Formats: sequence, structure tokens, C-alpha cells
Amino acid sequence: MKKGRLLLAIMSLMLLTVLFTACGKNTKDINENTTSNDETKPKYVIACDSNFPPFSFEENGTYTGIDVELLEAISKKEDFDYELKPMDFGSIISGLSDGTIDGAMGAISITDERKEILDFSEEYFESGLSMGIKHDDTSISKFEDLQGKNVAVKKGTAGSEFAEDNKEKYSLNLKYFDNSQSMFLDVEEGSSDAVIEDHPIIAYEVKKATPANLKIAGDKLKTFNYGFAVNKGKNQELLDKFNKGLNKVRADAEYEKIVSQYIVR
Repeated sequence: MKKGRLLLAIMSLMLLTVLFTACGKNTKDINENTTSNDETKPKYVIACDSNFPPFSFEENGTYTGIDVELLEAISKKEDFDYELKPMDFGSIISGLSDGTIDGAMGAISITDERKEILDFSEEYFESGLSMGIKHDDTSISKFEDLQGKNVAVKKGTAGSEFAEDNKEKYSLNLKYFDNSQSMFLDVEEGSSDAVIEDHPIIAYEVKKATPANLKIAGDKLKTFNYGFAVNKGKNQELLDKFNKGLNKVRADAEYEKIVSQYIVR
């Protein structure tokens, strides 16, 4: 009788061992598959402008803005991961060229000159250049009024290119900055007479300040579009994913929902 009970106990123990071993093996397989899926999911290093509200800016320790939210929405639609790398705008183009970053969504205007070294996505935002002046300045209403004056521009931007093209004709004294906020402050303090910057950036600055420190002078100086950029001939897969994802967020109205949080159109 005792031998029978002992044999039954041994058999039960062996059965439990087999069951636990099997369960443990299944859990390990599931974990391995999850790890494998994560490892095979595309991951890219994507730059944004470190201080370019309302497109990309830091708020409460995290980055937000139109560019940042659009990129997140597109990555979910196309199932890819990314590391967001905030950079000064002047460093973004060189970062694409030397391979430090895979792509950039820094409100980069699509120009023929840039197309020589970069490949662009479909346009994702229609923009343009405007002049910003001190809120109580009545001496400047058109670009010609900048004759011989101090003009703030940001390095490597469409605004700086436009100012440089007209520097000699209007005897402009150009002052270069790394970010928009520094330019705006220079105008507010009276060190620069005007700033040439992308229209939505100045419009956002004017809107958020109460009372307003700046105002927009005259009509747009030129119009252009923003595009997502990669190095010429590189990362075509990422560019294709961006275009597909952009079309999807536009189709389901997520695009307008994101943009309308920051800009009244």
C-alpha cells in the first residue's frame, strides 16, 4: 500500500515537472518572438528644430508642436520607430549629409538649391516669408523700408537666403542667430529693426504674446512649402513611409486636428 502511494506521488511529481517545463518554454518563445519583432521594426534618427514654435519646441520637459505631432502620427500609421533629435536648424542639413541623422522634419522649405543635396517628401505645409517688426514701429511697412537697417535672420534658412540675395541692393546689415526666439528678442530690444522669418512662426509669436511685442509688416515676401528631408539618394524607404503616412493622416482628418491646435487657418 505504501509502495503504491509512493509510486503515485512520484508519477504526480513527474507530471507536474513536465507541465511546468512546457509552460515555461511557451512563455520564453512568446518573449523571444516579441523581442524579434522589436528588433526587426525599422528605427530611424529624425531631427527637428530645437526651438521653432509652433512646429517644434520644448514644453514641460518634452518636445511638442506641429512637426513633432505629425511625425508621431505618421510613425504609428507606417509602423516604424524613431529617435527624435532636436538640433539647431543650421546643423540639420549637415547632419543629413554626414549621416548623423536619417531624416529631418524641421519646417524645411523645399527649394531648388536644397533639392541638389536632399530628397524631399510631398509638401506637408504651405508657408512663406514675412517681416516682423516692433509692435509700435510705424516706419516699416514694406521690404524697401529696410534700406540700410539692421535685419535679424536665422542661419541657413530661407529667410537668411532671401536677405542675403537683397543685402547689397538695400544695404542691409544682417545679424545671424541660431534660433527664432533670439531673433525676436533682438527686435523687441531695438537692436535689430526687423526679422525675416517664416510667416507661421512670426504669426504664432504675435498671437501668443499679450500684449504683443511684435507685428507683421506688409505682405508675404515669398511663398514656399515645407517638406520632410533625407540625404540625396539615401533612406528612400523612410521617405516612402513618410509620404504614405502623410496621406493617411490627411485622409482621416488627423492632420487638420493637429495643425488647428497651433495655427488658425
